[in-house]
Amino acid sequence: MLCVRLSLYRYDKDGNRIDNITDWGLAQFQTHYGDSTITKLDIFNYTYAVLHNPAYRTKYEINLKREFPRIPFYDDFHKWVNWGKQLMDLHINYETVQPYPLKRIDLPFATNRIPKAKLKADAANGTIILDDVTTLEGFPKIAWEYRLGNRCALEWILDQYKEKKPKDPTIAEKFNTYRFADYKEQVIDLLQRVCTVSVETMQIIQQIEV
Repeated sequence: MLCVRLSLYRYDKDGNRIDNITDWGLAQFQTHYGDSTITKLDIFNYTYAVLHNPAYRTKYEINLKREFPRIPFYDDFHKWVNWGKQLMDLHINYETVQPYPLKRIDLPFATNRIPKAKLKADAANGTIILDDVTTLEGFPKIAWEYRLGNRCALEWILDQYKEKKPKDPTIAEKFNTYRFADYKEQVIDLLQRVCTVSVETMQIIQQIEV
C-alpha cells in the first residue's frame, strides 16, 4: 500500500499554519468540477482515496517511486471524497475500531515458565501462532491483502514485536530486557483491531476498483 507522508497543513517557525493544498490547487478542482463548495479538506480526502486506487498505483508505479504523485480528476468527485473519509477514519482511529472476532486457542502450560515467542503467520490457513501456547485463528483471506508498503499489515505488527537479540554483547546483556510475553495481550488486541481495519479497508478498495 502506498504511503505518502504529506499532511493537510504545516507550521512555519513562528507557529503560523500553512495549507499544503494551495489556493491555486483549490481553484483547479472547483473549476474542473464546477463546484465552488469544494474545500481543501475535500481535496485531501479525495487524494487519500485516489492513492488507494489499485489501478492508479499500477499505472503510475514507476513515477510514484521518484516523485510526488500527480492527482487525476476522476468522475464523481464527492464519491471519492467519501471513500477517502472512510479510509482516513479507519487508519487514524485503528485503536478504537471493533476488534475482529478471532478464535483464541490456548494450550495448557506451566504457570512458572514463560512461553517461547514465535509470532508466525500462516495466511493460507488464516492463523497466527503467537508462542508455543497461544494461536489465533479465523483471519479472513481478504485481511492479508491490506499492505503497508510491500508488507501485509498483520505481518508488519508481528515483526515489530519479535524478540531480537542485539549483536553487541554488552547491549544484549545489560539492555535487552524486552520480552514478548509482557506485551502478549496488547498484541492480541492490536491484531484483532488491525484485522478489522484490513478487512474494511479492502472492502472500500473493492468499491473503488469497480
